[in-house]
Amino acid sequence: MKLGDYVINFLADKGIDKIFVVYGAANGDLIDAFTRTNKTSYVAVMHEQAGGFAAEGYAKTSGRPGAAIATSGPGGHNFVTPIANCFYDSVSAIFITGQVNSKFLRNDDRLRQIGFQETDIVAITSPITKYSVMVTDPNRIRYELERAYHLSVSGRPGPVLIDLPIDVQRADIEPDALPGFDVAEIEPRFDFRKIDAQIEAFLDELSKAERPALLVGGGVRNAMAVDVLRSIGDLLKVPMFPTWNALDVVTSDYPYYGGRIGTYGGAGRNFGLQNSDLLLAVGSRISGRITGGNVGTFVRGARKYLVDIDDGLLVPANQQVPFDVNIHCDAREFLSRLLTAAKRHQAAGTLKTYDRWLKRVDDWKRRYDPAATISMVDPSPVNPYQFVRVLSQKMRASDIIVADCGGNIVTMNHCFETKHGQRYFTNNGNSPMGFSFAGAIGAALAAPDRRVICVIGDGGFNMNMQELQTLLTYGIPVKTIILNNHIYGITKAFQETNFKGRSEACGPKGYVAPDFVKIVQAYGIETISVMGESEVNGAIERLLSAKGPIVCDVNIHEFHTYEPRTVGWKSPIEDMYPYLSREEFRENMLIDPVDGWMSPTMPDVVRVRPDGH
Repeated sequence: MKLGDYVINFLADKGIDKIFVVYGAANGDLIDAFTRTNKTSYVAVMHEQAGGFAAEGYAKTSGRPGAAIATSGPGGHNFVTPIANCFYDSVSAIFITGQVNSKFLRNDDRLRQIGFQETDIVAITSPITKYSVMVTDPNRIRYELERAYHLSVSGRPGPVLIDLPIDVQRADIEPDALPGFDVAEIEPRFDFRKIDAQIEAFLDELSKAERPALLVGGGVRNAMAVDVLRSIGDLLKVPMFPTWNALDVVTSDYPYYGGRIGTYGGAGRNFGLQNSDLLLAVGSRISGRITGGNVGTFVRGARKYLVDIDDGLLVPANQQVPFDVNIHCDAREFLSRLLTAAKRHQAAGTLKTYDRWLKRVDDWKRRYDPAATISMVDPSPVNPYQFVRVLSQKMRASDIIVADCGGNIVTMNHCFETKHGQRYFTNNGNSPMGFSFAGAIGAALAAPDRRVICVIGDGGFNMNMQELQTLLTYGIPVKTIILNNHIYGITKAFQETNFKGRSEACGPKGYVAPDFVKIVQAYGIETISVMGESEVNGAIERLLSAKGPIVCDVNIHEFHTYEPRTVGWKSPIEDMYPYLSREEFRENMLIDPVDGWMSPTMPDVVRVRPDGH
């Protein structure tokens, strides 16, 4: 068998039925292999970066690894951003690059290049992959594929890269004679006796707590533990706070959903999380976007437990906020053991109820709803917060929503209310503009029976709009919404906070958005323009009922008011703009506010603190 055929069949046998490619001479033998199999097929995108983003969207939707193939040199370079996406968001993906013929590979570090479009892509991607390898011995292909696949899907998932020189792709191999990979080489080990003791300690503390909380990250979905988590919630009846990677894990319609957290707050303005006295965090890196810059004030009155499969995140020296108890375990295994133990405690009558606490958290969530409280400092033709709330109300529980980065993801995460059964995602760790349009293509191909909606900003749509042709070529019915403020909104807000309003290179100076409607129509794709509030309902209904691809351009001209949010990196995350009165702030804080940082009522967008910050 030709080695290139073996590679494509290996991916197909893992259930990967769509592989995203851009053709080049150095990957020609891999692409030609598709002509000799009906078990999988390629999707020829317009740009390798978009192919990598589509592979990520495919993986996040299907639960199987995504796969993408590029040629050598610039083809592989264009994979760097999507590889980083998958690395930081813990997405299983297999990236394959063609490489120049082995005899033209440089063999001396003093040489920059021998072969045409030769690049050491393994060295470039090693810091952002779980495994990156060039295969120079054809007889090693089975071992390397099996090792890379296992690493990609096991533990904390992530991307892998396999680089294949042209002559290796063309080599004849005997599949049955190839040595394989033994997973025992790197199989993780958990100390279940220790884990069970830590669970018992947590349940003992839970029986004494008054204001417990669960912080839930995207690792719960990666571990396929959403069902177990909801069973725990139904049993313990403790408020749950999802990170931005888990908004479709703990959905807005879940009875114990407590609101949204972090430096951009959202429903509840962080009051529920910050007032808790016992915190269990599962499957989340506790980043600065969650804690804010004043890390010592994060959940400062609580005993804190952290569960993660990545032992590096459990080392106190690596934690921005040191946790009291660090538990090394897979999220599904931990939650399953917690559920079993909690059922025993329920039978023994030692589980408490938290009715007053749940009511208080629910009150915060409803009182501080960004869709209801957004202050229109910059009046727009269409209020994006209201638009997004209407969109979420009209969407089905079976829909898939893929959102982009920047201001539009803040708007979405502030106001889009998720339903159980929906898949709702972006890329949070790397957060590149343009991800969602290509990511939505991958999602639609992974789930052809589900409706897929892409939400993106004008800046992001500029980055990958060439994939409009991919929609046409493959008949992909993605419905795209451009929240078009004609500026880089999130950076404009940043400039107003940090550079006294000097707005460089983000619009209208230095950045001008094109007429997207004309561009989309040039591809022969249906369009909608929303110019005012009165058009919102009809436009959303038309968008959602469209049979084929459609693009809706929503005029939110120069809107960049993303509230609530912390201003600067010295505030506790409950101290957010728009600032509350001193009296209202004290009323909401059950634990002592941080001395010197409690905000007075301020009408200005930026408040200068006594220290000049």
